[in-house]
Amino acid sequence: MTQDVSPFQAIAVSRLAYELQAAGRSIIHMEFGQPSTGAPKRAIATAHAVLDSESMGYWESPELKARICRHYADTYGVDVTPGRLAITCGASPALVLALSCAFSPGDHVALARPGYVAYRGTLKTLNLVPLEIECGEETRYQLTAAQVAALDPAPAGLIIASPANPTGTILPEAELAAIVAVCAERNIRIISDEIYHGLSWGPRCASVLEHTADAFVINSFSKYFSMAGWRLGWIVSPDDMAERVAAYIGNMFLTAPSLSQHAGLVAMDCRDELEGHVETYRRNRELMLAALPALGLERIAPPDGAFYIYADISRFTDDSLEFCMQLLKDTGVATAPGVDFDPVNGHTHMRFSFAVSTPEVEDALARIAPWFKARA
Repeated sequence: MTQDVSPFQAIAVSRLAYELQAAGRSIIHMEFGQPSTGAPKRAIATAHAVLDSESMGYWESPELKARICRHYADTYGVDVTPGRLAITCGASPALVLALSCAFSPGDHVALARPGYVAYRGTLKTLNLVPLEIECGEETRYQLTAAQVAALDPAPAGLIIASPANPTGTILPEAELAAIVAVCAERNIRIISDEIYHGLSWGPRCASVLEHTADAFVINSFSKYFSMAGWRLGWIVSPDDMAERVAAYIGNMFLTAPSLSQHAGLVAMDCRDELEGHVETYRRNRELMLAALPALGLERIAPPDGAFYIYADISRFTDDSLEFCMQLLKDTGVATAPGVDFDPVNGHTHMRFSFAVSTPEVEDALARIAPWFKARA
């Protein structure tokens, strides 16, 4: 029997947000990590043309695979062959594939806490055992090589994320290299979630593939490429796992949507438009960082990348879900409760997504300022 999986509480917040919106309330959606912008204009135009000219079907685009391989060479200086790369229906199936192919039921897989809620849930669904490692301010909410080295016995696998969700923190390159070395020594298979690459505010986002070819890498068009609804992603596998991954995809998922693959190929060369989105997020981040301390939110994780602010709200509450629900009802600003990301300490944290427009960020801050100040 599979293990019980806790619900994603941000979905409950979002459900209430849309109910209020349907009733006529003005709602600002900062609960999910999805860009408020759409796919690049040229990608959308390509999709229209394809709809008019092709019947489509089950298909994996060799052109898209080659373009992603070139992306690894251009961005990270690493060689990824098309045989190691598979196109997926977003990053979520890629995570299922990596975990299914690399591990057996009962295996322990280590991960940081706080961390993305679906890591824990997917591990449990696959009858794997999450081994959560508490990561706080002292480690910038990221795993360290020393923590991995101290695990006894060694887990079968390790999930790393940089930039991370919900904190936005980035693993320093030296620490990433040290983690890879420890995992190689202890025979721990790495799964690296690199879905927020391209969204960094200072530190460089290094790929684990710069330090080892013996790791899985998960990525997606949902974040930087602003194509969340198109359900398109990819997985890079180690050589010894590539054929197994291909077999699992064929049996479980067939192929990613053909239309999305056509659009994704074009999106990869729409950098000017996409970098414009990044500048919007940069400005939004600056506004949030300037405003939140005055509201009593001084303790936040360093948002090096992604588009999140993970804030300590212990001075206000020990029930982050109820707190976020009340904030939504009173102000119309939807946020994510920290309990999703950390079932132990997340009751006193919340996450803001600033992947909305700058006017929405300004409006949200104006709405929540008196609400927080009344509770300070």
